[in-house]
Amino acid sequence: MTVNLEVSEGVGTLRLDRPPMNALDVATQDRLRELAEEAGRRDDVRAVVVYGGEKVFAAGADIKEMQAMDHTAMVLRARALQDAFTAVARIPKPVVAAVTGYALGGGCELALCADVRIAADDAKLGQPEILLGLIPGAGGTQRLARLVGPSKAKDLIFTGRMVKAQEALTIGLVDRVVPAGEVYAQAHAWAAKLAQGPAIALRAAKESIDTGLETDIETGLAVERTWFAGLFATADRETGMRSFVEEGPGKAKFL
Repeated sequence: MTVNLEVSEGVGTLRLDRPPMNALDVATQDRLRELAEEAGRRDDVRAVVVYGGEKVFAAGADIKEMQAMDHTAMVLRARALQDAFTAVARIPKPVVAAVTGYALGGGCELALCADVRIAADDAKLGQPEILLGLIPGAGGTQRLARLVGPSKAKDLIFTGRMVKAQEALTIGLVDRVVPAGEVYAQAHAWAAKLAQGPAIALRAAKESIDTGLETDIETGLAVERTWFAGLFATADRETGMRSFVEEGPGKAKFL
């Protein structure tokens, strides 16, 4: 399989496995969507790491496969392409991308679907589609602009240039830069810590933030208000408040 889901300590790792560069062909896209949806459903998966291995995250689409597609074929495929990436973005649990080597084109767009991005100090990211006479088609024009702002997104997309890890950190494209050998361990540790948290509250926080970014503030506030009140019906809220009163902050153990 070109993508696998491995579960350990409440953390599901979506592992790309299509050597040598994890090119995201149609089969890989479809498998990614399938496993992202599975990770979202499974109770034993409470947080997710997206990982391409020690050498490369994903170097983009399979260009040879795309070259053989005409306009009609891509009209029929474009929605499924976006849906595969959106399935990762919509996992109702914390998601971290562990970025090693190259994250280009579709690889960068996949990293953008995570809530947090931890990158190797030698990683390179970019949206080089313009060099093929194209634009990003798996969410890059939308998610990148929302993450780093329209001006920086236009610079990267208009020029197609790659950015090194430190610049990516400076502009907000990644959230942490670590030695290459520590990327997966640190991403897994981040996910494992959140896997011990209150699952419904984490889901509520993610949905409230993401919905708010996609709509007006009044709608966002309504979503927040509904989730906030609804959490008072959960066992985790009872556990968290009882622990705070009896033991002090930060000591609650959630199931």
